[in-house]
Amino acid sequence: MKKRLNLLMLLMALYLVSYGVFRFTHMEKWDYNGETYVIFPENQSLIYYFYRPATLVDGQLTNMRFHIGPHRGGVE
Repeated sequence: MKKRLNLLMLLMALYLVSYGVFRFTHMEKWDYNGETYVIFPENQSLIYYFYRPATLVDGQLTNMRFHIGPHRGGVE
């Protein structure tokens, strides 16, 4: 039982660290509205769905915004 708990905690820590790395390497400030967004790759929806639980919490705690695909000027 203790091994399973340790493994679960390790996996959760790896998930959060990998999300943090992704978040800080995929941030972009939009001139259109002055907001900073985390940009998810357009053709890799698996990444978006994998990190979706973290983005929901992150958005509530930090007011971070998220976008799938490249920024298209003037369109939010």
